[in-house]
Amino acid sequence: MNRHRVSFRHLQRLTDDTGILEHSLGKIPRRREGYSTDDQARALWACLEWMNFVQEEERDELTGLADTYLSFLLWVQKDDGHFHNNIAYDRTRERETPSDDCLGRCLWAGALCLIRLEDEDRRLAAHDMFVKAMERIPDLRHPRGWSFALAALSLLIQRRYPLQLEPLAEWTAARLMESYRAHGKPDWHWFEPVVTYSGAVIPWGLLCGYEAFRRQEWLAAARESLDFLIRLSTNGKGQIRPVGNRGWCSPGHRPQWDQQPVDVMKLALACAKAYEITGNALYADVVGKCRGWFYGENDAGALLADPEDGSCCDGLGEHGPNLNQGAESTIAYLLTEAIARQMSGGANDEADSHIVCAGKS
Repeated sequence: MNRHRVSFRHLQRLTDDTGILEHSLGKIPRRREGYSTDDQARALWACLEWMNFVQEEERDELTGLADTYLSFLLWVQKDDGHFHNNIAYDRTRERETPSDDCLGRCLWAGALCLIRLEDEDRRLAAHDMFVKAMERIPDLRHPRGWSFALAALSLLIQRRYPLQLEPLAEWTAARLMESYRAHGKPDWHWFEPVVTYSGAVIPWGLLCGYEAFRRQEWLAAARESLDFLIRLSTNGKGQIRPVGNRGWCSPGHRPQWDQQPVDVMKLALACAKAYEITGNALYADVVGKCRGWFYGENDAGALLADPEDGSCCDGLGEHGPNLNQGAESTIAYLLTEAIARQMSGGANDEADSHIVCAGKS
């Protein structure tokens, strides 16, 4: 696997003392667009993943960013455990209804903090946040929220974290299996009547659940649905072609454009987990293709990621990349790189493992 030095300069460019800004014009942050809690959870996740690949002295750079994102999550968490998702640049909260996906992403980021962070004070903050958020899991109504929650709970169950987590994990897995049985057909192995954004997070959640509970039914549904999604997400050249967001995908309709980096990252995430569990080289091959998508192995032959500063274009359309490089796409690229490195055993030399931080070469 050819590697690029990975930089966090753009992540730092997008981040101020409040959090990571949601959008940019080109590479310049658009402050008037404000912040999303979704992006803080994603950015925290990316920092925690990359801590596995950096030298000891460089962890301080990532830890400082992680502190900013974790602090944001603590700030926007409501007394009932939910998280407010959309925050204006002046730090006022925009009107909204609670989001399943936002709660799920925050649960996953919180669980990772409890496992990955070594500092007791940081884990104390993450524990308080996670316990409050856990109370809202029964409110979840959609497969992506269930999947993130199941992944978070299963991770902590595997690590024997001292909370009573099994009943909630079983509940979320049961909801996913009910949805799969309700919508799945011989030619449609999916959890919903359409395949929309970040679809691979759903089989990934079941795969994480399988790791904790070893339920063969969960593994079978996860693999069948993931294999179905891989077929939907592959073009005639064998390259990754994520489902386009212009109408999404139904049994009679499959749009090609616009392709989103987050969908590619989630496919890499699910395939890496499937490879870890099954050892099937097909899944490892898909992870490599997902990584290649960012570097031009795509329908347009277009480079989306810039390894010099770690930025990534917001999407791919028939006329080429969207040149805006906001938080979601940039984090999707950085996470895909981390997933690929983790699957291949990490960095092989100092050049691969070194991240390029602001002010460093």
